[in-house]
Amino acid sequence: MSIRNLSPLSDAKSVAVIGGSARPHSLGAIVLDNIVRGGFNGTIYAVNPHRFDQPGVGWCATIADLPEVPDLAVVATPAESVPGIIEQLGEKGTRCAIVLSAGLNQANGLKQAMLDAARSHCLRIVGPNCLGFVAPRLKLNATFARTKASEGGLALLSQSGALVTAVLDWAQARSIGFSAVASVGDMADVDLGDLIDLYATDPATKAILLYVEGVTNTAKFMSAAAAAARIKPVIAIKAGKSAAAAKATMSHTGALAGSYDVYRAALKRAGIVLVETLTELFDAAEILCLAAEPRGGRLGIVTNGGGAGILAVDSLQGAGAILAPLRAETLGALDGVLPSTWSHANPVDVIGDAPPDRYREAVSALLRDETVDGLIVMNCPTGQNEASAIAEAVCEVVAIARGARIDKPVLGCWLGDSNAAAVETLLLDAGIPVYTTPDDAVRAFGYLLASREARLALTDRPVETRERSFDTTEAKRIVAAARADKRETLNQMEAQALLAAYGIAVVPTRFAAAVETVEDACGWLKPPFAVKISSPDIVHKSEAGGVVLGLHDRKAAAAAACAMETHIRSVHPEARIDGYIVEEMVVRHNAREMIAGIATDPTFGPILLVGTGGTAVEIIADKAIALPPLDHAQALALISETRMSKLLDAYRNVPAAKREAVADVLDALSAMTVDFPDIVELDINPLLVDPDGAVALDARVRITAQAPAGSNLVIRPAPMEWASSLVTQSGLAFYVRPVRGDDEPLLAAFFEHVSPEDLRFRFLSTVAHVEHARLAAMTRVDYRRTITFLAFDAARENVIATAMLAADPDRTRAEVALATRADMKGRGVSWTLLEYVLRYAKAEGIGSVEAIECADHEAALRMEREMGFATVTDPDDPTVRIVRRALAPADAA
Repeated sequence: MSIRNLSPLSDAKSVAVIGGSARPHSLGAIVLDNIVRGGFNGTIYAVNPHRFDQPGVGWCATIADLPEVPDLAVVATPAESVPGIIEQLGEKGTRCAIVLSAGLNQANGLKQAMLDAARSHCLRIVGPNCLGFVAPRLKLNATFARTKASEGGLALLSQSGALVTAVLDWAQARSIGFSAVASVGDMADVDLGDLIDLYATDPATKAILLYVEGVTNTAKFMSAAAAAARIKPVIAIKAGKSAAAAKATMSHTGALAGSYDVYRAALKRAGIVLVETLTELFDAAEILCLAAEPRGGRLGIVTNGGGAGILAVDSLQGAGAILAPLRAETLGALDGVLPSTWSHANPVDVIGDAPPDRYREAVSALLRDETVDGLIVMNCPTGQNEASAIAEAVCEVVAIARGARIDKPVLGCWLGDSNAAAVETLLLDAGIPVYTTPDDAVRAFGYLLASREARLALTDRPVETRERSFDTTEAKRIVAAARADKRETLNQMEAQALLAAYGIAVVPTRFAAAVETVEDACGWLKPPFAVKISSPDIVHKSEAGGVVLGLHDRKAAAAAACAMETHIRSVHPEARIDGYIVEEMVVRHNAREMIAGIATDPTFGPILLVGTGGTAVEIIADKAIALPPLDHAQALALISETRMSKLLDAYRNVPAAKREAVADVLDALSAMTVDFPDIVELDINPLLVDPDGAVALDARVRITAQAPAGSNLVIRPAPMEWASSLVTQSGLAFYVRPVRGDDEPLLAAFFEHVSPEDLRFRFLSTVAHVEHARLAAMTRVDYRRTITFLAFDAARENVIATAMLAADPDRTRAEVALATRADMKGRGVSWTLLEYVLRYAKAEGIGSVEAIECADHEAALRMEREMGFATVTDPDDPTVRIVRRALAPADAA
């Protein structure tokens, strides 16, 4: 489930507190009192077998006695009573409940009993073991916290009730308001993904804040977060950074959390800005509520203290900002209004004695400068001018600029606590956050940039898909053979063969089953040789003395194998020795040692890793992590995140290594995670990289004991199994496939051949040109809830039609939109393509498909009627028709 039946969290008109009480200090009394004192707009009921009277509250002895079905129930009773209460609420007709009670878990069976009781009634549960829920717009405070929340634009979703109380205290002191505050507790039903979906489309929510301990239903969470981050900032703090903290998190939430590095990679992939501390979370929340998103990272600085300006400049790199290069016209204008001793550059030093008018002129000039994306106005306290008078001047200029639609973020930095306190209210009322130090102000601007970059990474990052074919038949044979042998670890020969099947270069290798055959094995190879032990019981061969390098002839290789066997049997007598791997030594004088591989995280499933390799890989700990699948551009970007990346470039007498070859290896590993959920671990270490390419010297692969039932990826790859050749009733053949992220140029060219009228039908408005934002929405899809199909001509070069299918978060309903090239109309393309999309929707388990059509789009409405769609007039717009068709349950396929 997702947002189904969660609407009471936004529009409840009646609330029932089950266990509501007048007993002082009881949980039910505190919650009931908070709801009453908060001024809830609707009806309030308390359900308690013991009668009590409280103004504004209707008392009932039982749930069955309630005079109406409460939109929202708050359960504050002992754990053992909760399943029965949920059953009664479901029978009554309530569809959403907040369970504050603790002690419902898998061990005592109460958690499952509660869920079973709710399931038959589609009753949604927030909690259990939570602080409660606040909806300031409804004046609803259904928590046992003592601090109320003001109305505003932040949605706080937290797995910690204690953190909620801390945030409420912080927000109250800074006049920060909330659209919602939800303590999600144990997330037995409603989880972070559900609530992200709910508030992503809430117009009152400007930004979403997350306190994350562990994620459940990871695929849904990633999909919801990415959808939300496209339209508003999503900021998170992750608890459990250290190993000890992660252990504490598990005992607290009962959820198995993955490593912090994997969470960092996952949240980044989802477009979420990750902060490290509560202070950063608060600061990010404040700036995102007050300031506009910058167009870029070019920062202008106005200051009356040169030293303070320099300190701000020193902080720019850490925030991802740069100093704006002011235009000549701006510098000329400033020359005319500032003293001759001004800095004549950015930062603009208006000199220590600057009066309000001087600030006014400088701020106005920088706001008008197109090279300035954001502005920090700094004031060092002096005895010559009042800080408040300068603040008033700045507020006036900013108001004028915004009236002229110059909406750049403006931040104040009034140095010193008392200096800032004197102007804080004035600046905040004008939408200007104020800070007491230059680095705090610059860091805040960095949060705006981070939010912008996170959004653009979802919609504007470079995309490059390389079509490569792999020998999956051979790879399947290798995995099946190991599993048939009841092995979970591939031997060296199998591991190398698996890499080779995916186009990864490996060293020429032969296997010798005994010491006596090592010399013969060398006959197939060129010296010098490397000899390695082959044993299922020895993972790290070099540490066990199972690797000898630089053997110049066959006899040396055979002698090395003999000595190796003697040593291994002495040191590891329990180890089974299958034989010996004999390889050609790879001598590349300009090569760098890297590591690349696949690992499995308990929360996020398969992950890809790349970094510095060699025997000291754990000590150096230089790695970058990403969730698959990756395209080629993402692979290159991942490499750039490592410190090793700089060593791949040319330096001194060392030529540049072939970075593209490393990206090709990551492409292949990414494809493996799609094709083989069987792979638990895969290490290539070292991966030698030089100007000629990359070659895997050693590999280790571990697979699952049993064949997995399906994919374990949390990010869905393009379902290329749905690429197909189709034929219309008129005999026209065309090819259809799911869209890729780099198809935007193809799609743009297609829409240039769609008639203006058909563009209006497709986008329900007059569209002269289909801009990047629309194209990105059609091409940068997550395939879980949105997919676009492209239909190509017989040559597979030009797009002749498109169909976009967008499902709601519950995936019970989806909307389809088609467009066909002008010269292809009337040939059955739209009919055949829509039929294909309906087959896909049915296979995905989507219950119904609808289209929104202009009332005068007669051809589409006629076609859809013939295909079994029912047509109704949009109740909100008589010029629009909604056509809908229910689909039968998905076939087994």
